[in-house]
Amino acid sequence: MKFLRLLKNYLCYCGIEKDEYKDLKKEVYISNFQVWRVLHCLMVVVFAFLFISSLKVDIMQANKIFYLIEFAYCLVATSLFLFVLKKDSLIAQLIIYLSISSLLLFGAFITQNNPDTPATTFIVMLIIIPMFMIDKSYYIALELILASLIYLIWMYQIKTPEAWEMDLGNIIVYVVVGFVINIIINTIRVKEFVLTRQISIQKDTDDMTGLKNKGALTREINEFLQDSSKDKGIMFLLDINYFKKVNDTYGHDVGDSVINQLGKVLKETFTDDSIVGRFGGDEFIVFIKNTDSVDVAKEYAYKIIDGADKNIELPDKDWRISVSVGIAIYCGKENSYFELFKKADIALYKIKADRSRKIEIYQE
Repeated sequence: MKFLRLLKNYLCYCGIEKDEYKDLKKEVYISNFQVWRVLHCLMVVVFAFLFISSLKVDIMQANKIFYLIEFAYCLVATSLFLFVLKKDSLIAQLIIYLSISSLLLFGAFITQNNPDTPATTFIVMLIIIPMFMIDKSYYIALELILASLIYLIWMYQIKTPEAWEMDLGNIIVYVVVGFVINIIINTIRVKEFVLTRQISIQKDTDDMTGLKNKGALTREINEFLQDSSKDKGIMFLLDINYFKKVNDTYGHDVGDSVINQLGKVLKETFTDDSIVGRFGGDEFIVFIKNTDSVDVAKEYAYKIIDGADKNIELPDKDWRISVSVGIAIYCGKENSYFELFKKADIALYKIKADRSRKIEIYQE
């Protein structure tokens, strides 16, 4: 069973577990996109050269129409990769597989011009193409097998029996070789992604709470604010009331425990794609995406306050922890994290000046 599970992981998930692969899938798509964008640019140059050469070299004239079609296809595909498609687009992945098919077709066209000799270009494509594709390995296997079957059926009427039989043997060997190469390359590259992701998470994580740290908060909220398609959000800036007194009364170990417990409350309260982190000391930031509803802001603010009151424990059971929440509503006006943070900070300051208030929404 262990062997079958390992085999399944290599065939379907690039040598890692299914859930881990799902988390990395976007990075895999982006990696493919970047590699194939460069390769498409190269293909435009190569097929342009081949077409121009076919106009002057007699031996290449038989394939000049194919060179022209490939050049036109690569030009369109390259334009899409450079100017239209997003890096994680499924359409981009479809175009990549179409391009792989066109390269294998190119190898077949070249081979048919020499019916007496075994295939060279097609075989080379079977080995090279799997090196440039990170995806479930059985996809590549199906691509190579299907292309090989079409090639063998096509060449059966064109090549001499001896050359065709040699092609059959070579294709069986090199499909396996290409498949194994793809598994090895996939495993190496994806494990690099895993390591990079782990390093990134460690760099962006607050050691005490496990939430995002100040640097990660700043970067991710800035990325959202700078996306022209996004114009709604809510920032919460909160801190613990009388936190210095907690430290002075019970010591820093209890103070650290309070911060950690508030972090857990925030994790449990915001389970979607909200950005949640510790700004520093006893201050935390939460940013909810894609809503500017005042009612939603108040609802979540009181959830935080109620969660802190009910779930954070102190040695003195009669002393409850309370928090203050300053809120800034994002409606597409602010251009940076610091502009929005300043408004939430002003709202929080107003609460400190009037202890009867628990939440405050910034008003222009």
